[in-house]
Amino acid sequence: MILGGLPALARWHTRQLGIVLHERRSVAEWCGACIEATRPPPRVAGRSRPCFARFMSRAFDVASSAVVLALRMGAGYTARPASRQPDKLLQLYEFEACPFCRHVREALSEFDLDALVFPCPKGGTRFRPRVVEMGGKARFPFLVDPNSGRAMFESAEIVSYLRDTYGAPEPSRCGGPLAVGSGALAAAVRVGHGNFARSSREPAQPLELWSFEASIYSRLVREALCELELPYLLHNVAKGSPRRETFVARSGKMMVPYLVDPNTGRALFESADIVRYLNETYGAAMYGLRARSRPLKSPAHRQSARPDID
Repeated sequence: MILGGLPALARWHTRQLGIVLHERRSVAEWCGACIEATRPPPRVAGRSRPCFARFMSRAFDVASSAVVLALRMGAGYTARPASRQPDKLLQLYEFEACPFCRHVREALSEFDLDALVFPCPKGGTRFRPRVVEMGGKARFPFLVDPNSGRAMFESAEIVSYLRDTYGAPEPSRCGGPLAVGSGALAAAVRVGHGNFARSSREPAQPLELWSFEASIYSRLVREALCELELPYLLHNVAKGSPRRETFVARSGKMMVPYLVDPNTGRALFESADIVRYLNETYGAAMYGLRARSRPLKSPAHRQSARPDID
């Protein structure tokens, strides 16, 4: 089982090197990303070292997320911004593992459009009933545009609507039957992540996530947000987005995922730290179950740790 995962890790390292060459990043950054993704977490005082299975789980998450990027041929990686932005936020009801939902998210990344996302995983009770109430059926994705009063199902129809309404170019690689087929394969690679709901506490305010669809680390965070049914404001900052400068001015560096929780005042980089924070703040740990993950890193440790590089 372990040996079977090594080829996937090797392919991931190769793809990371390709991204380094494409974006002219330093070899040190590439090495940092590779080391962070494949090394076991450090020993924590008072606790035994986490088991090797957990380390392999993290390595598999990163490697399989990279495979998803390859299957979708980089769709949602580069921004080709729409000519105008909506005055009011678009509302998207979807779930991460749905290939049709991925089609819409890729278009949002390429069109450089933000959206208020309401996760609707299978078995979810928080937002799925709302879709049935508004649209008459539980089908996804479901887009609501408060600027025009339009509400619609069907990913192809949604993408065409966004393109025509907001003056966006034709999406580069996210249309047609190939999108659905490769999207379904991508969902299979992630083995059900972002597909089924888990018990959680609903936040008073939506969280905020800076991300873009092709980011392998951001995908891990979106899966957790989806499974916990946590609504969030999605800020797309794909490569070439004119809004990256504003994001850097706020966060201090160009690195995603970046999560801000207005309910607690926390702001975090690092996909592993964000997923751990979401689980411990809103997940099963809130219901009396002991958290099995290691604690969040201290600020000093976080500054010295290798970052997620996307």
